[in-house]
Amino acid sequence: MSNDMDTDENSPEEGTDVPDEVPDSSSELDDEVLPESGPDDGADDKRTIDDLGSDVEVTADVADDVDEDDLLGGLQVDSTSEIEVPDRLVDQVIGQEHARDVVMKAAKQRRHVMMIGSPGTGKSMLAKAMSELLPKEELQDVLVYHNPDDGNNPKVRTVPAGKGEQIVEAHKEEARKRNQMRSFLMWIIIAIVLGYALLIEGAVLLGILAAGVIYLAFRYGSRGGDAMIPNLVVNNADTTTAPFEDATGAHAGALLGDVRHDPFQSGGMETPSHDRVEPGAIHKANKGVLFIDEINTLDIRSQQHLMTAIQEGEFSITGQSERSSGAMVQTEPVPTDFIMIAAGNLDAMENMHPALRSRIKGYGYEVYMDDTIEDTPEMRRKYTRFVAQEVQKDGRLPAFNAEAIEEVILEARRRAGRKGHLTLELRNLGGLVRVSGDIARAENADFVTRDHVLQAKGRSRSIEQQLADDYIQRRKDYELQVADGYQAGRVNGLAVMGEDSGIMLPVMAEVTPSQGPGEVIATGQLKEMAQEAVDNVSAIIKKFSDENISERDIHIQFVQAGQGGVDGDSASITVATAVISALEEVGVDQSLAMTGSLSVRGDVLPVGGVTHKIEAAAKSGCERIIIPQANMQDVMIEDEYKEMVEIIPVSHISEVLDIALEGEPEKDSLVDRLKSITGSAFTQESVSGPSSPSPQ
Repeated sequence: MSNDMDTDENSPEEGTDVPDEVPDSSSELDDEVLPESGPDDGADDKRTIDDLGSDVEVTADVADDVDEDDLLGGLQVDSTSEIEVPDRLVDQVIGQEHARDVVMKAAKQRRHVMMIGSPGTGKSMLAKAMSELLPKEELQDVLVYHNPDDGNNPKVRTVPAGKGEQIVEAHKEEARKRNQMRSFLMWIIIAIVLGYALLIEGAVLLGILAAGVIYLAFRYGSRGGDAMIPNLVVNNADTTTAPFEDATGAHAGALLGDVRHDPFQSGGMETPSHDRVEPGAIHKANKGVLFIDEINTLDIRSQQHLMTAIQEGEFSITGQSERSSGAMVQTEPVPTDFIMIAAGNLDAMENMHPALRSRIKGYGYEVYMDDTIEDTPEMRRKYTRFVAQEVQKDGRLPAFNAEAIEEVILEARRRAGRKGHLTLELRNLGGLVRVSGDIARAENADFVTRDHVLQAKGRSRSIEQQLADDYIQRRKDYELQVADGYQAGRVNGLAVMGEDSGIMLPVMAEVTPSQGPGEVIATGQLKEMAQEAVDNVSAIIKKFSDENISERDIHIQFVQAGQGGVDGDSASITVATAVISALEEVGVDQSLAMTGSLSVRGDVLPVGGVTHKIEAAAKSGCERIIIPQANMQDVMIEDEYKEMVEIIPVSHISEVLDIALEGEPEKDSLVDRLKSITGSAFTQESVSGPSSPSPQ
């Protein structure tokens, strides 16, 4: 396929012919600058999507016998400078094989795509990669012409890419020649009038006045000629790949096009309407890719217009403000033959127009972006290449040596939050790479070392991590944390702040005589899920307690939960232990912290963020930490904390009580009842083989 297109063959298909209303001179002028295209000199550089596969190997030496524990996946390199970075963006995508295959298929078949996933997982990178896969040969320029019959309805014409500039320049040159002839004629007439007035009539003032009138008349008349110059609204002359337009957060005018307001609308001072037309992202993306992240933030009206542009393949440009004179202008339809890639988080689908989603789904694909990927030697090799890619993209960072790369991969494991997986939130991991490089560069180091990466991990902490560390320190200063001895009704719970930081959140319980029907009162700005967790715990207490708690009030306090309150159910075993301790008046070990969800039958269920919670407990001075048995595979704490704490996995609330409570309760106590009843319930369930609960 050639880069240039034959005008005679493509004009009827690619766009609108020059309308009859446009003067013949304009049509002839346009035809003069649209010669037949010759053979494509760059045919050898054609890219075929079929040649691209999911597996893009790292170009470097790999050991014959790869050790499964080798952090570099068998790569025999000393630094990232030895690793070749692929040229195409689609080959640089790490881990999202399914999404990449979908994008390549969508580019080949020109399908729309909706990508849903966490921030930083490669949605925008894949969208840009699609624009590289689309053929450049089909690109078009869009011209808007003055309509002499109706100035508020400008004409539209599409031509092959690169020809629009030639047409405009030809019109400008023709207008310049006309103006020169007009100016020459004007000065001759002025000279004749002045000569006649001065030499024959002797009326100097009348001659000057007549010359001024002639000058203004000629200047006013020349404005009509300028109106014949078309407005090049979409120019793809210098575009090397298919257009990529990021319309994330765009207002209506930027997305759909607009017509500028004209304060001078009469008296010969007005600007022709076609000169005030501004294209929108949907028009600039014609024959390319329109990317909209956080698609649900678009207002409903814009989503409806977007549906029309997708369905019809063309959309007229009009003024977006009703108070503007541009609202009176509406062009002929402008081509909008784009591929749309809509992106967002899971909540993006809630506020998205159902009909818009239906159009994407009906004419394309929906893809969920993975947050993690299995940790294999091959994937670790690709993560090594990822570090090399980030160094090359920045252009100012020293190369990473092998030990520094290994530390980055270890951090990718830790951030995954799952045993045997690596995180795919690579934007944040790339931030660690850049901070590490900045530290090395500040020291004028030749290479980024492991020590630089460790320093960067401390300096690149998130706001939530910094707040959590400050929170822990302040509690120590005011002696609000207790990390030794035994106290009844007080348990050190653990919580997550943000996505990557943990804090210790004490829970206190008190049992008091009731003035009426007994009730469970929980304070600390509990949100819906946390309140439901408290209700589940109270169900266990009511079912298995020997005492008549209908005559008592159980008060549960999440100490200093803050304005954000408490959400989630990971404090269930903490609440249960505090209430049981208060009921039995048995002390709880204060050097112990715990986290875990709880079923109404007493089974301890997995939760999220255990790694960050364990590190927060260690910073707070706790020596032992109880976590759900199912979460043991997710623990990936830093080396500095491994010697500070003992991690104890549990499966039942009875195990929690055995570990946390002081002394041996009597046989008929609540503790022993829970041991026998929940233990037998678990045995029965394990025989029937239930599916494992998912982390909460």
